[in-house]
Amino acid sequence: MSNSTKYVFVTGGVTSSLGKGIISASLAKLLQARGYSTTIQKLDPYINIDPGTLNPYEHGECFVTDDGAETDLDLGHYERFLNVPTSQANNVTTGRIYQAVIEKERKGEYLGKTVQVIPHITDEIKDRIQLVAKKGKFDIVITEIGGTVGDIESLPYVEAVRQMLWEHENDCIVVHLTLVPYLAAAGELKTKPTQHSVKQMMELGVQPDILCCRTEHELDLNLRRKIAKFCNVSMNAVIESRDASSIYDVPLLMQAEELDKVVLEKLGLPKKTTPNLSNWKSFLERLKNPKKEVTIGLIGKYVELKDSYKSISESFIHAGVANEAKVNVEWIHSEKLSKDNIESQLGHLDGILVAPGFGSRGISGKIEAVQFARESKIPFLGICLGMQCAVIEFARNVLNLDDAHTTEISEETNHPVISMMEEQKSISNFGGTMRLGAYACQLKPKSKVSKAYNSEKISERHRHRYEFNNDYLNQFEKAGMHATGKNPDTGLVEVVEVADHPWFVGVQFHPEYKSTVDKPHPLFVAFVNAALNHKN
Repeated sequence: MSNSTKYVFVTGGVTSSLGKGIISASLAKLLQARGYSTTIQKLDPYINIDPGTLNPYEHGECFVTDDGAETDLDLGHYERFLNVPTSQANNVTTGRIYQAVIEKERKGEYLGKTVQVIPHITDEIKDRIQLVAKKGKFDIVITEIGGTVGDIESLPYVEAVRQMLWEHENDCIVVHLTLVPYLAAAGELKTKPTQHSVKQMMELGVQPDILCCRTEHELDLNLRRKIAKFCNVSMNAVIESRDASSIYDVPLLMQAEELDKVVLEKLGLPKKTTPNLSNWKSFLERLKNPKKEVTIGLIGKYVELKDSYKSISESFIHAGVANEAKVNVEWIHSEKLSKDNIESQLGHLDGILVAPGFGSRGISGKIEAVQFARESKIPFLGICLGMQCAVIEFARNVLNLDDAHTTEISEETNHPVISMMEEQKSISNFGGTMRLGAYACQLKPKSKVSKAYNSEKISERHRHRYEFNNDYLNQFEKAGMHATGKNPDTGLVEVVEVADHPWFVGVQFHPEYKSTVDKPHPLFVAFVNAALNHKN
């Protein structure tokens, strides 16, 4: 380990979903604002190689990085907070660790030794933790360990942390996130679950340095003293993490609790400057005091679990703030849309977004939604499968190619306006085999998209297998659906626009992956602006 890098491990106890990702991102934001180059990494204890093959109901959205890694949605939070791109190295799963160790064993790299969880699996975990620092030359690496202390699958990670604390005691600290529940019957906050959680950590050989206590009520001095005393931490290291109205409040709440100061003290680092969060504060100010509002329908098939479209809903928050408007997102299940109810379901909307996805379920509702947006002249944004639905709808209803479809759903169609890329046809494995990561796109001058980006050359992230079929391009262009963005190397269509419509854009890429607090995504900003104009 290079002496210059310090490591902060974030673990969770008592219950899952306490918000380790948001605490990690908030701490990183504060350290970054103090002048330290900081990155965050997520260690996920599941055995899938990555979340790319997981159903969104299982794990929420799959976030894609510039280098084409399919990762946990927490990496989206890291990028949105820090405005720094993440990579393959920022998300590690148990599946990937074991895969690497087994490959080494097959190549004979362990020289005939018995391969075991300790030291071989834990050494691999420690290598992955340090790889991020080497790659980016960071001052501080924050490593979030998924799951809850006591889970069988998290044990090798906690053991790797124990070893790193022992090997590099001055360079590593542990922040443990825990719950202090309020018992209404007794009318008080209870610290026992936190005590048990820390005791469990200590049984595994790890003493937390800082406790972040999730709570609905204030932690008074007596409670803080009690937690500090029973859990072996200093008083100033008991941090209250109150429920907040927005995740973007959390960095300021953590600053008020001096979490960043305590972390720097424990790591023996100078405080440098006071964090300047004026941009962040002005973002929050505009978020909480919008001057107008707009209602946009998100048409998807996973709408019961909002995390399936996490980056899209966050992009709307960023774009809303950029337009000084509140974006009310209406979550509309595409399976419930039909010709008969489309007017009543979508007629009141100021904008319609058809979301990405895979498979046939709910696709006819998405196509109905596109037709309604196009014919009613409501601002429309289609992302990935949403763009493909726009192409299918136009082919059927404007070009009169009645059975036009994507070969993903109908291999027999006479008009495969969306079809599989040639290089994908021989692939039988699903994991990590799509067109993934950042690709260049050349935009047509004077198009809606080039105006939105204020540029004709862009780079956006992809995650798909099927493409616009260029055999049909002339027919589309003549009828008024124009390809206004193409990949400069392959000529693949990346963006379509309908000419006689105030704002109708379909994109094959995923703009939502690149929207951050500091840089709201230009397409979302333009879309929200179009929706505001439509409303007025």
